Order: sequence, then C-alpha cells, then structure tokens
Amino acid sequence: MAIDKSLVQASPVISAIINSDDTGVLTIDATEETHTGTSADELRQSLMGRVFVEAAKHGRPVRISTMDETGLTTLLCSPSGEVEVEPEAPITNEVPLIVPAVDVQDVPKTPVAQGQAVATVENTPSTAAPAVQEAPSGRRALREAGSFLAAPSTVEPATQGFRGMLNNFGLSLAPSAEELSEREDIRMVSKHFAGTRTIAVVNQKGGSNKTPTVADLAAVFGRNGASVCAWDNNPTTGTLGWRTQQGDHTRSALDVIASADALLSPTAQAADINAYVHHQNTDKYDVLRSDSDVDGTHEVTAEEVDILHRVVSKYFRLILMDSGNNHRSAEWNRMIDHADQLVVPTTNEEDRVEAALLTLQGLDLKGERAAGLAATAVVVVSERQEGEAKLSQATAAKFRPYVRDVVVVPFDPALKSGQIRYGALRLATRRAWLRAAAAVARGL
Repeated sequence: MAIDKSLVQASPVISAIINSDDTGVLTIDATEETHTGTSADELRQSLMGRVFVEAAKHGRPVRISTMDETGLTTLLCSPSGEVEVEPEAPITNEVPLIVPAVDVQDVPKTPVAQGQAVATVENTPSTAAPAVQEAPSGRRALREAGSFLAAPSTVEPATQGFRGMLNNFGLSLAPSAEELSEREDIRMVSKHFAGTRTIAVVNQKGGSNKTPTVADLAAVFGRNGASVCAWDNNPTTGTLGWRTQQGDHTRSALDVIASADALLSPTAQAADINAYVHHQNTDKYDVLRSDSDVDGTHEVTAEEVDILHRVVSKYFRLILMDSGNNHRSAEWNRMIDHADQLVVPTTNEEDRVEAALLTLQGLDLKGERAAGLAATAVVVVSERQEGEAKLSQATAAKFRPYVRDVVVVPFDPALKSGQIRYGALRLATRRAWLRAAAAVARGL
C-alpha cells in the first residue's frame, strides 16, 4: 500500500548519518541519538526501527534524510513499517507554454484568392488521398544488419548496505557503486578460461605471507566455481600442508611423480587425482602437499616439475603454486617457466618489502618472458598488525609504478596462525582478497 504523502508534515525533522564503522547518528528535531551495531545491517535496522517508532508516535508518515557512502537519500516511513523513496522534484528552466482558447467567431474573415487553401480551426476529416511514400532508392545487404535484440541492461536491485535493507521492505533501489564493483570482481573470478592457468606466488624472503596468499586466493577462486589446485612447490617441507586440511591420506607431490604414468594415461579418470590431493571442504579447492618426510633426501628436479605440472594441468583448470625462498633452485625457476601470472606477497616489514622488490628485479633481468611476468605482476601487501593502514598504503605506493596492480589486505587475527578458513575472516579482509583475486584474474 502506497504511503499517503499528503499526511507528511514539515516536522519532525529527522536525519541519519551512517558511518563505515557500523556507527550512526540519528537526529530528531535537533536531538541526537548515537546508534551502533555489530554489522552494517544491524545498525540500519536499529535506525529504521527508531524512525518507525517516531512515525507511530505522531500517527502519520514522517520524512527522513539519510546519508551514507552511497550519498543522500530521502525516505518516507509510515507507522506500519512501510518505506518509500521520496523522488526529488524535477528542476526545469522551461517556461510553460499557455495557449489561449480561440472562438471560431473571432477568426477574421480574410478574403481568399482563387486556388488558395483555406485555414480553419475546426478538426474536420480530410478527404484528400494520403501521400504515397516513395520506395527507398537503394537497399542494404541483410548480412549488414545487426541483431534486433536489445543488449541486456537490467541490473539486479541492491542487496547490500542501506539500499539492500530498504529493498527488503519492498523497494527496488539500484546497487551502490561499491556493490557494483564487488559484483564485477565476482564476475572476474568466476570466469572459465580455455585451458589451465598457472599462478606463481613468489618472494625470496620467508615470512612474507606467501602461504596465506595462496590459500586465500585459492579459496576465492574455488568458492566461485573454479577447479583449483594449490600446489606447494617447496624443496623442503612447506607450510601449506600445515595450514590447510589434510585428507584421509598422507600423499605428497613425490607420490604423484611416482604415479605419473598412470595418472596421465588415457584410461585415467577424473577422480583418480583425489588419492593424492587434500580437499578443502568449505573453501572448495585441493592442496598438493610437498614432501614432509623428515628423513627425506629427494630434491625435485626441473624435469619432475614438468611432470607434476602435466598431471595437475590434466585435472585442474587453475593452479596456484606456493614456493620456497631459494630463487636459484631448479624447481623455483621451472615454476616461473610455467607461470601465466605472478603474485608477489609482502608484509609491511622492511626486509620483506625489499625482498619483494629484489624478486621482481631478478625476474626483470632473467629474460624477456620473466620480465613480462614481473611487469604485469600483482603485489599483495598484507598487514601483520592492527593500525598499519597508513604504512600499508605507503608500501603499496612504492610498488605501483612498476607492476600491474597492488592490493592491500588488512590485518586479520584469523590469518596469524592455525588452519586458514576463508569464512573465518573479517568481512573487510574477505573483500580485499576478492579484490586481489579479481586483479589476478584480469591478467589471465
């Protein structure tokens, strides 16, 4: 039922300011009220609930002006909980055209020359034959005609923020610029590529956040429908296996090498790889672990990296390769040979930042292909502690002139230790990893 706008009065004067930190200020006739919520939706529900109470107190609809990251919106709220957006009055500089009524008797009787048409104010049907339009002088070839179907232009209504909450009341407000940006990032990470793509995650300094970067990027792609393998291409026991779920076996990359002929045979089935990788139940990707035998002495050769890549490429569409710190080793350099996209993670610590730069510079000097990977790399700056936002932006600014994209990931206690679960991350952290994954996908 539509709100009766004639019942809306100039008072009370109500406005709401909604901040990005889930706090808000509601002002009713110059009296301010502070509202907070554990989430943006909870805050907005609190604010709107208070406005409905005010409408019920007056027994009629009230007007509220709201300001958030999407801009200014004016709403009408009824005592029964109905909400409508009040459209802005159209602004025009046109002067209305007023045509006075004309009486037929007032039309002057002007003499008409022989053969001259007579003008009349009466609407009398014409008895003259309609003019015949001439056929066009030429035709165009049918093959030149474009499609008559209109390009799809429908945008789904907002589902997030204040607009999304209002849409739950029956409105159909368009999404904000931030929500549209997020939808575009989701579209990018959901793309299916023709053939397998390989992403190498590298920094020659330990503790630079390589493993969390691999796990979180794999989770974003996996949750959005990609067939993803996170491969720990480490000469010694890598940490990817420690920070992810283990399956019902202990097999590693060395077992894949030993079984490569069977896994690459024409009779091999898609499920055969499950005996060698470790599935992440909630994040929807698989992990190929490095050898964890403390007594092991086998060092993976460049040729064995080729074999592993052939196997993994057969069973997965997207490969994220974690790496060790020795950029001179055979398996590290062969990983670069197979890479389609380079990701260079770092923290804000000075030595990690310098190591990231040296990694890029070393690849730039390695050859044309490696230099191309360095120039189109995505750098991910991960905060190690709270309160490093300014330092993170300063770090990101150092890399931006030299690479394709830089993304800052805020601090999150869920990434400090233990198994990495994407769903356990804060909302802002998940948004940052989605942004990083979309940046990577644009390079594929």
